[in-house]
Amino acid sequence: MASIFSKIIARDLPGNLVYETDSELAFLDINPSTVGHTLVVPKREVAAFHELPEAEAASLAAAVQVVAKGVIRAMDTPHYNLALNNGAPAGQVVFHVHFHVIPRYEGQPRVRHGAYGPGEAEQVAEKIREALQGMGYSTPE
Repeated sequence: MASIFSKIIARDLPGNLVYETDSELAFLDINPSTVGHTLVVPKREVAAFHELPEAEAASLAAAVQVVAKGVIRAMDTPHYNLALNNGAPAGQVVFHVHFHVIPRYEGQPRVRHGAYGPGEAEQVAEKIREALQGMGYSTPE
């Protein structure tokens, strides 16, 4: 059965898309730790990072770096966490490899932001897309 991420990749479910390559897609997390919390996933549905072929893992890592640059520029902070959970005991909930890019701010406690308000996710996604476009990267429509 296709993961929720595969359904977003196929555009069967909506997502606030911010970056796309032939083999990766990035979109906002629907339950963000902070405003701008973005997920970067391979288009191939694989449960764990170590299951990806090396070339695809390298491509995913490059996409994570690009998205991190866009997120920190859009969210106006140089601080961020990268997270990857492999397996339920490690906290993985969706069994489709995904990296979290979580912007962090000086003095901000580590509490969950929670769901976005009406229209907020679309505004944040647009801000990240604009930052990426400003650095010469193409973004999804």
